[in-house]
Amino acid sequence: MTSEQLRAGILSALARVIDPEIRKPITELDMIGAVTVSPEGQATVGLRLTIVGCPAADTIERDVREAAASVTGISSVAVEVSVMSREQRTALTEKLRGGRTRVAQFGPDSLTRIYAITSGKGGVGKSSITANLAVALVDRGLTVGIVDADVFGFSIPGILGLAGARPTRVGEMILPPIGCGVKVISIGMFLEPSESARAVSWRGPMLHRTMQQFLTDVYFGDLDVLLLDLPPGTGDVAISLGQLLPQAEVIVVTTPQPAAAEVAERSAIVARQTGQKVIGVIENMAGLVQPDGSILDLFGSGGGDEVAARLSRGQDDPVTVLASIPISVALREGGDAGVPIVRSAPTDPASVAIASVADGLASRGRGLAGRKLGLSVR
Repeated sequence: MTSEQLRAGILSALARVIDPEIRKPITELDMIGAVTVSPEGQATVGLRLTIVGCPAADTIERDVREAAASVTGISSVAVEVSVMSREQRTALTEKLRGGRTRVAQFGPDSLTRIYAITSGKGGVGKSSITANLAVALVDRGLTVGIVDADVFGFSIPGILGLAGARPTRVGEMILPPIGCGVKVISIGMFLEPSESARAVSWRGPMLHRTMQQFLTDVYFGDLDVLLLDLPPGTGDVAISLGQLLPQAEVIVVTTPQPAAAEVAERSAIVARQTGQKVIGVIENMAGLVQPDGSILDLFGSGGGDEVAARLSRGQDDPVTVLASIPISVALREGGDAGVPIVRSAPTDPASVAIASVADGLASRGRGLAGRKLGLSVR
């Protein structure tokens, strides 16, 4: 083979190398510079990293070397690593944004399904359900992201094994870390290790700007599903996200005791006031299975049905209980270890219940109903 044929073969092989953060081929991201091949089959590949200290640098360089070496006729590979110029980074961010200026990624015309996971109060397992639901959707072949909007009680990174992870900045664009296949952004990722135990004490305007930045500057790419882990209650973040994402659909998490029903109902009412639609209720901590097979209702029973009934009043579409998730030691252990139960213990009753919700959401697809297609009739 000629040197030019070998060079073409290398470029074809490099097109299969995926940037671990952006999740696109490095050839599409203009990360490959000059590629030369000597008559003896010695290849030299120029690799342009997005930034100095790119956290995926070693992985990308290894993959580039292996891809080039896999081409028949190549005897050795040298990778010359450099860093993109400011102009090249700007061009990259513009390409990823499709030439658009800094605007929210999930506007009214977005095909991404957005689910806001909310609760009336804290401690009901909302974040554990959000994280496990996201991983279950990934396991069903969907591309999934999470915005950890619980600014005061962020816990999604730890549950997904991303404790200590930091986003990568490419110019004004932020690349979210990926845990268990899920793209995640959380305010906890911007705190230094020494600040991890520090309380975040922000007022409404700063909270709103943070949510706006998460939806504008963080590059999630083409998602099938975006999950929002909302803080408990009816505060500023819930209102801001209702204004920024009125097309989001809401799932209410509650516990079984009937006394929790009224509190959970309030969070759904706020969502409806901003135009969002409540599509279901998840009842968590619904009993503890005993050795003899009986169920011990530690937190009572009927709360999920009561919330669904309250939210169905006066509505054309009734709100249903999507799942009743039993108390599970494995669910708690998985959250502490950063290994979601849907991966670590898929046959656990709690895991099965979460998987059933994922099945239902995955079957809904990316609907085009009511969306403008950008076509005109001549």
